[in-house]
Amino acid sequence: MRGLALSICLAACGTDNADVVGDYAITTTNRDNGCNLGNWNAGTSSAASVTLTQSKNDVTATVTGLGAVYLEVALGGHVYAGSVSGNSIDLTLFGSRSNTMGNCTFTFNSEIHATINGDVLVGEIDYLSATNGNPDCAAITSCRSLQDFNGTRPPR
Repeated sequence: MRGLALSICLAACGTDNADVVGDYAITTTNRDNGCNLGNWNAGTSSAASVTLTQSKNDVTATVTGLGAVYLEVALGGHVYAGSVSGNSIDLTLFGSRSNTMGNCTFTFNSEIHATINGDVLVGEIDYLSATNGNPDCAAITSCRSLQDFNGTRPPR
C-alpha cells in the first residue's frame, strides 16, 4: 500500500523536466515588428550565443556576444530567468532601459517560449511594451514584435 501511495505521489507531484544546460548556437529570424523597433527587417536572420543554466525547474539564459550588446542597448539587460516544465521552457527579461514618447514612459520586456528535443532548442522571442499608461503611449500599448529561433548545443 505504501508503494502504491509513493507511486501515485511521484506520478502526480514529480515532473520529468528536460536537462537544458549548455551553450547554444542560436539563429534568430525577425518576424512581425508590431512595436516598430529600429533596424528590424522581417525575414532577416542573425546569430547569437546563449548559455542556459538550470537548478531543478529554474532556468537562466545568458545571451553573450553581439546579441548581449543589442539586448543591453534595447532592453537594458541580457539575462532571462524562468522555468522548464517537461520539454517546454518559458523565460522573461524585464527591461530596465527607459524610453519616452511625449508623456509616455516605457520599457520593453522580452519573453522566450521554447521547446527542447535532445540538443535542439526551437521557439520564439516576444518583445512587449510596458508603459506608464499615458495616452501618449497609444502607438505602442500592447505592441508585440516577434522573432523565431532555433539552436543547438554540442551533444552531451
